[in-house]
Amino acid sequence: MIDISVVIPTYNRLWSLPNAVQSCLATAAKVEVIVVDNGSTDGTWEWLQQQPGVRAIRMDNWGKDWAVVEALKVAQGEYVRFLDSDDWLAEGANDEQLRLARNEAADVVVAGYQDFDDAANTLHALTWVDCDDFIAQQLGEGWSSHYSAFLFRRDFIADIPHRQDFAFIDDRMFMIEVALKKPRLAVYRKPAFIHRRHGRGRLQDSRGIVKTVATWQQLTVYRKAFAMLGAAGELSPRRKRAPLRVVWSLMRELAKTHPAEAAAVYDWIHELDPTFAAPIRRSLALAYRTLGFRRTERLVNLRARLLGRP
Repeated sequence: MIDISVVIPTYNRLWSLPNAVQSCLATAAKVEVIVVDNGSTDGTWEWLQQQPGVRAIRMDNWGKDWAVVEALKVAQGEYVRFLDSDDWLAEGANDEQLRLARNEAADVVVAGYQDFDDAANTLHALTWVDCDDFIAQQLGEGWSSHYSAFLFRRDFIADIPHRQDFAFIDDRMFMIEVALKKPRLAVYRKPAFIHRRHGRGRLQDSRGIVKTVATWQQLTVYRKAFAMLGAAGELSPRRKRAPLRVVWSLMRELAKTHPAEAAAVYDWIHELDPTFAAPIRRSLALAYRTLGFRRTERLVNLRARLLGRP
């Protein structure tokens, strides 16, 4: 019996992958580490062939979501967790979260994590925040942690894929779908992994058209989630409000390049919550009400260009 399958998709991260793998193997539980090489060209595949404790899969560079789906096809663990190849697990997290999962018959063991900044060489703890509505929390009501800090019962998530439609934010859609299944939760009160901030490229650091696509994907995630909740009769006012501050910031970003689409999001926000108080200056809020969204955004963008702002 395998206790935990750890899924690590990777692409040209040989500089950090060994540390990620080793952090998974330092455990008393029986762990299988499944590394999916997503078409690396830096010697990753050759290194993986020399690692006896790793189950390696090689595929073309189709992205993280496809890599995770392939790994789950062969995973055998009772529980599973996901880890980026530039991060690493905290000491004892696998063993202690597994013990909690079994003792409390949990579908998901949630936790916080630590944030490590390469440039500043600093470590900052982000502890788990309790919430009485896991769906609202995952939609954006407060802080929802990172799914690499969580341990999932494999049977519970078997029908929830990482979806190609949301390649830049597939883990967010995944977590919302997990929440919609109403998992039995257990809470691990220590940091479960270390999230590494560095300057060597991450999907979260997108720019230009990639940033626009990522923004649209995030908005689509919330629309999809609300449609699913509505169909199940579980779209409460609280859940409608949960992501609106995030959706607002996404809308403002989208307005820089696609004002018509942003205007539709603006209308959607106020359909969901007519009393929504936007986190902006009063003068700008007044301009939205008197001049309308599109005209106001044209003036805002014109002013930004005149001042030389992006």
